[in-house]
Amino acid sequence: MADVSAARTKAVFEFKSATLPLIAVILKTADLAVLAEALDAQLADSPDFFEQEPVVIDLSQLQPDEEGGEEPAELDFAALRGLLARHQTQPIAVRGGNAAQNAAARAAGLSLTAMPAAPAPRSPAPPAASPAPASSEAPQIVREVPVPANGTLLIDKPLRSGQQVYARGGDVVVTAVVSFGAEVIADGNVHVYAPLRGKAIAGARGNTEARIFSTCMEAQLVAIAGIYRTNEVPLPDPVLGKPAQIRLDGKKLVIDAI
Repeated sequence: MADVSAARTKAVFEFKSATLPLIAVILKTADLAVLAEALDAQLADSPDFFEQEPVVIDLSQLQPDEEGGEEPAELDFAALRGLLARHQTQPIAVRGGNAAQNAAARAAGLSLTAMPAAPAPRSPAPPAASPAPASSEAPQIVREVPVPANGTLLIDKPLRSGQQVYARGGDVVVTAVVSFGAEVIADGNVHVYAPLRGKAIAGARGNTEARIFSTCMEAQLVAIAGIYRTNEVPLPDPVLGKPAQIRLDGKKLVIDAI
């Protein structure tokens, strides 16, 4: 009888590991009113951008309750889930919290994850003519996507200012505009078949053979294996706003028209 029951159970369902694309919202304040204002401003022009995608709440950069203090910031996770859901996301887990924050997150129905964060290459200070940086309390929205088996991640939606895509372990292909203030990062090559106005970082883990390609090169910053160039030095006329590729020659970035 036990064998029959086991056979029926096996036919009804299976447990298998799954690799899913996830969005990480990296919080820098526990003040939900400030957070709501920042999210509304950042996502105002793309209210349906996330289309009910799963979200991980990252607490690793959350500041203490008081400046200079050591007490961890407290969060109303139930209210935070509602706030994020209002922007077409589905919060499912928390990472980077301490014991008290993790306990509160679990009580609100969130799971815990130790998913590694995308690397954050150091960027130089923006030039004086650049727009002022966003408030340090604004959340950073990172779309962390494991690269498929074929080694290439495809992004077919525009990337707005403050949004970041990181292709771990492979190349990334973007077929929509990368706006000023957005970031495209890949361990391999970066291909942008649209205007590239934000930041493009190839060879994020040291691949010196990686390249950056765009059909309209207007980048705010480009970097390969840690060697970078910003728009403080204007691109030459033969490549500005035109199809171009960027490669590394020793410790120098070379930009060629395509």
